[in-house]
Amino acid sequence: MASDSAKAPAALDLGVIGNCRTAALLDTKGRLVWWCFPRFDADPVFSRLLAGDEEKGFCDVCLEGAVAHETAYLRNTAIIRTTIRDGAGNAVTITDFTPRFRRFERVFNPPQIFRRIEPAGGLPRVKIRVRPTFNYGQPPVSRAQGSNHIRYAGGVDTVRLTTDAPLSYIAHEAAFALVKPVNLILGPDEPFEAAVDPSAQEFLERTRQYWLDWTRSLAVPLEYQADVIRAAITLKLCNFEETGAIIAAHTTSIPEAPGSQRTWDYRYCWLRDAFFVIKALNRLGTTQTMEEYIHYITNIAVEAERPLRPVYGIVSVDPLEERFATDLAGFQGMGPVRIGNQAAEQLQHDSYGSVILGAAQMFIDERLPRMGDAALFRRLEPLGAQARRFAFEPDAGPWEYRRRQRVHTHSATMCWVACDRLASIAHRLGLTDRTHYWREQANQLRTQILTRAWNERLGAIAGALDHDELDASVLLLPDLGLLPATDQRFARTCDIIGKELMRNGFIMRYVAEDDFGLPETAFLVCQFWYIDALVGLGRKEEARQLFSDLLARRNAFGLLSEDIHPLSGELWGNLPQTYSMAGIVNTARILSRSWQEAWVTS
Repeated sequence: MASDSAKAPAALDLGVIGNCRTAALLDTKGRLVWWCFPRFDADPVFSRLLAGDEEKGFCDVCLEGAVAHETAYLRNTAIIRTTIRDGAGNAVTITDFTPRFRRFERVFNPPQIFRRIEPAGGLPRVKIRVRPTFNYGQPPVSRAQGSNHIRYAGGVDTVRLTTDAPLSYIAHEAAFALVKPVNLILGPDEPFEAAVDPSAQEFLERTRQYWLDWTRSLAVPLEYQADVIRAAITLKLCNFEETGAIIAAHTTSIPEAPGSQRTWDYRYCWLRDAFFVIKALNRLGTTQTMEEYIHYITNIAVEAERPLRPVYGIVSVDPLEERFATDLAGFQGMGPVRIGNQAAEQLQHDSYGSVILGAAQMFIDERLPRMGDAALFRRLEPLGAQARRFAFEPDAGPWEYRRRQRVHTHSATMCWVACDRLASIAHRLGLTDRTHYWREQANQLRTQILTRAWNERLGAIAGALDHDELDASVLLLPDLGLLPATDQRFARTCDIIGKELMRNGFIMRYVAEDDFGLPETAFLVCQFWYIDALVGLGRKEEARQLFSDLLARRNAFGLLSEDIHPLSGELWGNLPQTYSMAGIVNTARILSRSWQEAWVTS
């Protein structure tokens, strides 16, 4: 729970509500500051998060004389409840959610936001403000008021506010006494046929029950249960269920560091994330979401143009050409605000291994209703051939350098992964000739990677072949299977990284200058990789301490963004970051005691 009487809310103290079709972000005062409508990657109707000092693109409830705000998720749900109090004993609660439950034998998840506003003490006077934007920061072209709704037009999609609150007060942003619960329903320009209040109550209860039931099915570790549950729900909220895509984050252009211009649009699906997300979903037992995501990346693999792109839209054929939104000043005025992502045009050779690694789950997971077969294997083999071809060709690397190409150790390793997993799949299918072929290809790649990546001057495995710069991505080598964590080359590398890339307890991706100068912030997923590596080296207590410290750095809602400033401890970068939330799941499983130890006293 966040309380501004205890501490001032941090800039990224934001929570997310959603239903696997649409999602919105709220701050600790119950203000909706980000909502892309009607889907994750669409025009933000609420864009206050990136509006600088301009008071536009939001929806809030203002209590006269407010002195305290408390906000939190309802336990084990994606529903947020905010309580606002004044100094005279008056209070109001706001319950925010997007509907998700089973209806007519299918999941009901319309692109709607429900806000239920209730008096919670005394006779509160409130002001409801609804200020949408269109076309990335422009005001509505028109606003039309009906009998119980207001239509806001100005973009491709018109937004309708349906409510049982006094429309004239909302239209004029005038204060009124809240004597009974009222509801706001924001969504498509379609009539809401049912009675508002009973429908809102029903939708709220059924949505709450849906999340409780979903959470109950999770395979959580004994320790860190609440942390893993929150991470699992957040990962689910990043799943665009219609296609199976899982986006990197719900936001665009929150800078990696203050004033750095490192602003990127993360509302898309990176193939690189497949390994981490599928591993987390598998460990949680959320097989349906995992299966949908595997289908998404497999469809790209067998149908997309060659070479593979590193990132795709939630509908994979959508263009991702990068451009600027000039009507938005940026997060805290720090632009530019970007739409689309230039990384889609880059060469990133790890994509081949990422897809095959994800698709490999279909050949080994007996829980899936349809297993991988020889036909799918044959569709994957051309990706392996591409991986073999590009393994030692320069690319932009996992950190997507814009003006520098090298033969990155991670990219080459993922090309090895493609060949290695194809050999394993062929073996499971009883395809002896193909097993021998892909095993030979993998062995050749492995030998050359380990020879060229080891740098005597560093005394460590370098981030690029035949170069001498450290890179935290090599911490993944044991997890990917290239070498065991006990290998002395890796053990020495982990020690060097801990000494040279750590800043005030946090691991940097790298410390060399890049396209935008020297990096300032630590990429949070690297901290998880480092912790996992420590466990592999037998340094579990050290790993547990670092993990506990990392959990303590989450925002007021238990979420992590992409980056953290090692000096100030402030979160930066897009939110909620899939990489980071998957890291919580994966690392918690490694560190937790087993359920058999539940009653064993320490």
